[in-house]
Amino acid sequence: MKFQIEHTNTFYYDNFVDQSMNHIRLKPRTDECQRLLAYRTEITPGSMTKEHIDLWGNHVETFFIPEKHEHLTLKTTSTVSIQKSPFIRMIECSSEMQTIFHSELFRHHYLAYLNETPYTFLYKEQHEEIINEVGDAKDPIRFSLRLMEYINQSIRYDTTTTQVNTKAYESWPIRGGVCQDYAHIMIGVLRSQGVPARYVSGYLYVGEDSALVGDAATHAWVEVMVPGIGWVGLDPTNNVEALEQHIRIGTGRDYADVSPLQGVYRGGGQNLDVKVSVTLLDQ
Repeated sequence: MKFQIEHTNTFYYDNFVDQSMNHIRLKPRTDECQRLLAYRTEITPGSMTKEHIDLWGNHVETFFIPEKHEHLTLKTTSTVSIQKSPFIRMIECSSEMQTIFHSELFRHHYLAYLNETPYTFLYKEQHEEIINEVGDAKDPIRFSLRLMEYINQSIRYDTTTTQVNTKAYESWPIRGGVCQDYAHIMIGVLRSQGVPARYVSGYLYVGEDSALVGDAATHAWVEVMVPGIGWVGLDPTNNVEALEQHIRIGTGRDYADVSPLQGVYRGGGQNLDVKVSVTLLDQ
């Protein structure tokens, strides 16, 4: 499937600001399942970007605006082709996969995705509450699928209950939140059971008459490392595998590693307006 994504961020400042330094992670990846065909960044006031690849393999663009300005508009246009087939629900966790999963070598290799982070932190009693409902992780594949379904059924999608800096231990008692909250809770539980898991930032194509949610801005979901298979995407917000409709931008330990916009400037307060459009070009 081929998609075009238009993503516009407009910052409105309370008064003139200057010396604006920004980092963006909005360029989709190219990997074995996804190919970036075209990408363009437009910035107003005009500025050139300098790109590098971060520790997690994400594209990072940096730009600097020295002159005074009352607003900043950043528009990215991407064309992406995705080819991916569902398979995780059909996979049985073999004895060989179990051996790898429980090995010290496997654990050490994916240690970055097993350690707790501020965003994925859950209290002991919160872990126990969820595990008591989901069951153990002897079979990491079935456990991940059960956990995804349980979190999906336990949390209501609500854009008014949490903020961008809300942590998993804060959103779980609320039983409400957005895709970022679903992902952080699921990652926290997976890691507590020794299942390597990472946070994914991207876009979601919902199409017409779809029950999927999360396309108003960037979307977030989870990838689980399955021994012998690789990283497998699971979307707890929608209780589905992350397949052709999920367009990947970046991956990391949590939201902090893949935040789409980071910057500093000299001046007053700001408001941000975000518009995202995902269009299907070809199936």
